[in-house]
Amino acid sequence: MPHPRTRLRVLVVAALAAAITGSLGTVAHAAPSASELKKQIETASNKLEDVTESYNKMNINLKKTQADEKKLEASLAPAQASLKAASAKVGTLATTSYKQGRVGPMTALLNGGQEGLIDRMSYLDLITKANQRDIDTFTEATQGFATRKAALKATQSKQTAQLQTIAKQKAAIQKDIKKLMDMREAAFGQGQETGGKYTGKIPNISGSAGKAVTFAYNQLGDPYEFGADGPGTFDCSGLTSAAWAAAGKSLPHNTEAQWGAVTHISKGDLKPGDLVFYRSLGHVALYVGDGQIIDAPHTGTVVKKRGMNIMTPYGYGRV
Repeated sequence: MPHPRTRLRVLVVAALAAAITGSLGTVAHAAPSASELKKQIETASNKLEDVTESYNKMNINLKKTQADEKKLEASLAPAQASLKAASAKVGTLATTSYKQGRVGPMTALLNGGQEGLIDRMSYLDLITKANQRDIDTFTEATQGFATRKAALKATQSKQTAQLQTIAKQKAAIQKDIKKLMDMREAAFGQGQETGGKYTGKIPNISGSAGKAVTFAYNQLGDPYEFGADGPGTFDCSGLTSAAWAAAGKSLPHNTEAQWGAVTHISKGDLKPGDLVFYRSLGHVALYVGDGQIIDAPHTGTVVKKRGMNIMTPYGYGRV
C-alpha cells in the first residue's frame, strides 16, 4: 500500500491538474503518471506563454497610445495659438466692417469716374482676397484645434481602456502562474527551476550578432518571468529583444511583432543571432549556431541552451 504522503501528493496533483483546466485547458481525469503530468504541465505552460505574448502585444499598443497622447498634447498649444491669432484678425475685420460700413464691389465701382477705375478694381480685389484669407485661416484654425482636442480625448479614453484590460490580463496570468507552480511543486517537489550562471566557452562571433549571442549566453540560468525583458528575468520575446538591444538594435517585446520586424529567411540561411519562431508565433528563440538555440522556455523554467528542434519551427528571421 502506498505511503499516506505519496497518496496525498497524488491527490493534490490531480486536484491541481483539474483546477488549472478552467483557465489553461489542461485535463486530468485521474492521477496521471509522471510523464503524463510532465506533458500536461508543458501544455499548460505553453498556453500560458501564448497568453503572455498577448499581454506583451497589449503593452506595445499601450505604449503607442501613450506616445500618440504626448504628440497630441504637444500640438494643442500651437493650434490654440494659431486659433487665437486668427480670431484676433477676424475680430478686427468685423470691427472695421461695422465702423466703416460694408464696402462692396458696386460701391467701389460707383465712387469716382472712369479715371482710376482699373486701379480701384484691383485694390478692391486685394482687400477681398486678404479678408477671405483671414476668414479661411480662422476656419481652419478652429477646425484644427477642435479636431486635435477631440483626438486627444479619444486617445485618453483608449488608454484608460487598455490599462484596464492589461490589469485584468496580468491578474489572470498571475493566478494561472500560481496554479501552475503549485502543480509543479506538488508533482516534483520544485516549483521554479534553478540554474547557475554559464561558465563555459562563448563562441567568438563578429559584429552585432556576436553581441546579441554573447548577451544570451550570459543570461543562461536566469528565471523565466512573464512580461520581463531583464535584467535577471525574461520571457521568450523579452530575452530576444534584450539580446538585440545589447547589440544596438531595437526589437519589439512580442513574438508576432518581432516576426513582422525581421527579414524572413530559410533554415539553410540560419546564422548565429538569427531568430527562430515556434508554435504559430507563440514562442521565439535566439539561434547561436550548430543547431542550438538559447531561449526562455516558459513559467517555472530558466533561460536554456538546447537543440533548435524543441518543436516544429514556424519560421526564421534575421534582424
